[in-house]
Amino acid sequence: MRLSPRSQISRASRRRLAWWLVGSPIKDIERDLVLETIAKTDGNRTASARLLGFSIRTLRNKITEYSADGVDVPPPGGLT
Repeated sequence: MRLSPRSQISRASRRRLAWWLVGSPIKDIERDLVLETIAKTDGNRTASARLLGFSIRTLRNKITEYSADGVDVPPPGGLT
């Protein structure tokens, strides 16, 4: 799987997206980005961490935090 988010969206589009996110807590934006990245990689934690620029440990800690908050996290390997 080869995802390159930077090539999929222009700088101007990212700026427009950022404009819509103004006022949203960074923690919420980060959570949504992490969850969408995990879903996009079919649950592949290693690929997700790499795309997000996190260590796998940091990603696992975030997943643990989200799960403890009752957030549904996509399962590994796209399992349902």
